[in-house]
Amino acid sequence: MRAPVVATIVRRTLIAGAITLAAALAAALAGALALAAAADAGLARGLLVRVIQARVHRPLEVAGSLEAHLLSRAPRITATGVTIGNPPWVPPGTAATIGEISIIARWPGIHQPLGVTSVTVRSATLHLMRDAAGHANWQWTNPDEHAPNKDMAIVRFASIDNAHVILDDQRRHLAFDGRVSAQDGPGGDAPLRIRGEGQLNGRAATFEIKGDALGGASHEKPYHFALTERSGASQVAATGQLPHPFDLDLIDVTFEASGPDLKDLYQLVGVSLFNTGAYRLSGELQRRADLSRFTDLKVVSGQSDARGTLTIDSSGERPRLDLDLDSQSLRAADLGERAAGRAGGPPPPWLLSDAAVSPEALRHADARFRYRAARVQVARLSLENVAAQGTVEHGVLNVAPLTGIVMQGKLEAHLTLDARQDPPAAHADVQLRDVQLADFPRRSSQAAPIEGSMSARIQLTGRGRSLHQVAASGSGSVVAVVPQGTVRDSLAEASGVDLRGLGLMLAKDQRETALRCAVARFTATDGTFTAEQLIADTEPVLISGAGRIDMKSEALDLLLRGHPKHVRLLRLRAPVHITGTLLHPSFSVEPRHLQIIDPGTAQDENCSALLAAARLSSR
Repeated sequence: MRAPVVATIVRRTLIAGAITLAAALAAALAGALALAAAADAGLARGLLVRVIQARVHRPLEVAGSLEAHLLSRAPRITATGVTIGNPPWVPPGTAATIGEISIIARWPGIHQPLGVTSVTVRSATLHLMRDAAGHANWQWTNPDEHAPNKDMAIVRFASIDNAHVILDDQRRHLAFDGRVSAQDGPGGDAPLRIRGEGQLNGRAATFEIKGDALGGASHEKPYHFALTERSGASQVAATGQLPHPFDLDLIDVTFEASGPDLKDLYQLVGVSLFNTGAYRLSGELQRRADLSRFTDLKVVSGQSDARGTLTIDSSGERPRLDLDLDSQSLRAADLGERAAGRAGGPPPPWLLSDAAVSPEALRHADARFRYRAARVQVARLSLENVAAQGTVEHGVLNVAPLTGIVMQGKLEAHLTLDARQDPPAAHADVQLRDVQLADFPRRSSQAAPIEGSMSARIQLTGRGRSLHQVAASGSGSVVAVVPQGTVRDSLAEASGVDLRGLGLMLAKDQRETALRCAVARFTATDGTFTAEQLIADTEPVLISGAGRIDMKSEALDLLLRGHPKHVRLLRLRAPVHITGTLLHPSFSVEPRHLQIIDPGTAQDENCSALLAAARLSSR
């Protein structure tokens, strides 16, 4: 939220152009006193134009009439067919073409500088532009010279009728093409009103600015204004002041914004954000030249919230952001196109979020950020005490580290996203320690089918804009170990279906048996996770497995086989087939053949060696 619309529209459209033009011509009057008599007589037209051109630091042509009445108490200049070129600090071009302009000035006094009483503009087209480095054709002086202009003339009456304004602001990512009118009362006693409508960043938009009466404006007191802007269902309302009229590098603003999708703010403020559901945003902005500071930022969307501060330093070649945010709650379901109602079809059965990061936003500016959340909800999985810090440098995002509590265990992740290419290249190194499997979310209120402390490490490299896309293209490894625990006896026996196992399941037996150790090791190649090792050693049964997980669809295709350690009668060799998705797994039994007596020859696994090998492979 780099600059609310007050700073963008006021700075970029009519006020800047009109004030600059008025002040330029008014200043030129002082240098034209020696030509006053000749000008009143209609002589020295070319010389007068050249004098004015030299004072305004930009080309000036008058194709039509030029009338100057300077030897009076209210000096007046009226010109038709006026063309004003760009100043030398931007590429050559036309800044404005004006059918007719009339300026009435006020001579300076003992305690009164040269002023502009009235500016009337008709049939005007303003071509306002600013490049990515901050050089604009509406600026009074070269911004690279940092020359203050604190006492520029204040216009006391303005009338601009239906001017065609074309704005190309590459620094703020704003493009406007529409009509703007400005008017205040005779003598400058009524409030100033500026209205505009047209296409803002490709979408229909309207805005209105209400300011203090120009007649009472002074360099000795702030100039107050209010602004409303709408584009579709999105709107911004702001009130603020210019501490030193009309220096637009100094702005104090309080603002509110709302709409169906936070990403729509791009149409109003030129900042590329992310998709959300309906939102409300508020905050305060203090701008001092190239330094903008947002405080008391608050945003709410669905069950998610955030608040904090943002500082933007635009003095260098690239804007630099410093962001500090806190949340009570953040839900992955409140982010992304689906939350905004812009994803067609039913939601995919995915556990990983498809909320997308904008590569363009990461390339545009450098940043340092800190984020804390009391709770983050991803599908049915809840993380607590989440904290993240990191940087964005020339399009490369580094998160180091991301920490949190998940199922009473500790999460630590280091993430890199290189957005200099599209889709971005990503690398993730995620470690989980002491995660309690009994806390895994489940719909049933019965006791957990498995208990124990799990540790895991995920190392992946992939491409994509979202977590799901990165996993769907990922290559690397996943290793998980459970040193010990308990498992429901019926579940262990079910992996090798026999009379005892069937009896326990039919009786809904809740008795537990020891889980001596368990290891799962997957190798990932282009989004396919293949089980290299799946072993769970329980007291009655040694369970082994094989199969794969396709992360493109998050589809499961795993087989678990039980090998009894004791004699079993009428054992049906029937591996358990796990299908469905990570979010919605399903289980089925695939009978192979019936064994009247299984002598149960499986042996206890060497858990120490198994766990040591698994941990070694995850380094």
